[in-house]
Amino acid sequence: MTLIEIRGLTKGYPGVVANDDVSFDIDKGEIHALLGENGAGKSTLVKMIYGLVRPDIGTMTLDGESFAPTEPRASRVKGVAMVFQHFSLFEALSVAENIALGMENPPKTNALSNQIRDVSLKYGLELDPNRLVGDLSVGERQRVEIIRCLLQDPKLLIMDEPTSVLTPQEVDALFTTLRRLRDEGTSILYISHKLEEIKILCNRATILRHGKVIGICIPKNETAKSMAEMMVGSKLKTPQKTVTNFGLPLLIIKNLSLKSTDPFGTSLKNITFNIRAGEVMGVAGVAGNGQDELMLALSGEVLTEVNSIQLENNFIGQSGPVERRLHGLLTAPEERLGHAAAPDMNLSENTLLSGFQRQKLGRRGFINKSGAAAFAEKIIEKFDVRTTSVSSAAKSLSGGNLQKFVMGREILQNPKVFIVNQPTWGVDAAAAAFIRQSLLELASGGAGVLVISQDLDELMEISDTFTVISEGRLSEPSPIKGVTTEKIGLLMGGSKKI
Repeated sequence: MTLIEIRGLTKGYPGVVANDDVSFDIDKGEIHALLGENGAGKSTLVKMIYGLVRPDIGTMTLDGESFAPTEPRASRVKGVAMVFQHFSLFEALSVAENIALGMENPPKTNALSNQIRDVSLKYGLELDPNRLVGDLSVGERQRVEIIRCLLQDPKLLIMDEPTSVLTPQEVDALFTTLRRLRDEGTSILYISHKLEEIKILCNRATILRHGKVIGICIPKNETAKSMAEMMVGSKLKTPQKTVTNFGLPLLIIKNLSLKSTDPFGTSLKNITFNIRAGEVMGVAGVAGNGQDELMLALSGEVLTEVNSIQLENNFIGQSGPVERRLHGLLTAPEERLGHAAAPDMNLSENTLLSGFQRQKLGRRGFINKSGAAAFAEKIIEKFDVRTTSVSSAAKSLSGGNLQKFVMGREILQNPKVFIVNQPTWGVDAAAAAFIRQSLLELASGGAGVLVISQDLDELMEISDTFTVISEGRLSEPSPIKGVTTEKIGLLMGGSKKI
């Protein structure tokens, strides 16, 4: 039986049609995937279902009745709940207090705590309602969001990239919960760029391309590659590395310790490793285990002991980002909009953020506008950034295209060492393959590359060596060959050895 029918949904914005005559159904008790490139229209579509955006044209019916929510509250009343990719939780409040904030008429604290315990026990989502959210792992925080939704007894649960920050073991536990919900009759609309997960979990998949439905498939009958090619409309190439011999160490980290300034952050404890010329080193770990602090220390945004970081013959622990860039150490942070790129500045202006000195885009405080524009054009061409011009604001780009721009801006400056945090987080299969190939080509040219990622498939694909960061400590770097994602997952979960 059909739960929700979507017919002819269309939504346009100035200069772009986000959704164009979208129609599909979700059955009761079905896990239905929504697939598409960045910018394909997935976000706009689920926002219309959840009441955050109103369609220009089209209709929806839920359980046979007309469904046209004007706000999320109206959707929740009708039985539609959503777990967003970015959690909306207050770290200084308890689990129960956070869940109460998301309820229309929350019960008294003791009653709510009992409900949380009952639901968490029923669905295998172990959670203490009295714990502070700031003390929870990322996987536990996701449980808070899921339990908040389950307490609404939803008919349809929308999940946006739910496994992007989980260990393999946590992913297995989540899938067990989702299958149980499905068996009880709850429908799930599941958005993910991890196509192997789609194959394992989902009954059907609706595929969007340029805002239109281009097909519906049975994931178990497809390969991850075939689904990715349906999404992009062309053949995909598997990233290949041409060099396997490494040169001398370029970046030497020795006994790097750093106290986190974030009260809920993780301090670094005696981090030691080397990156050699031509080597791609992968750093795995569950979010919140010191990745942000490591990135800040390596980029120069936070200074450390002078001899804790050595780039070739230069000790740069007390050097800021500009000086490190001039020496050849370039970085790309996880947060692309607001950290890697200024949202309201155009693409030409955004080249100045990291390329002003190294690309000679100015002199004595004066900007070389034509030089900046030319560099932006080069990035757009070489990295296939889909945009109207270099005058487009960074915030106008889709996530995948902005990520390609940020990566291109750094890679085209020919770094000796390139450090990137979450290079393909939230980007589609085609953009991810392109970015990974760019990293491999950079290493093949003799650069050292450090990739911090929670995507284990990504690390297995491109890394030569890997290490795991857990509670601010780094495991002994090991060759990636012969290591399984399950073993890495155990280290990510806090095991001392595998």
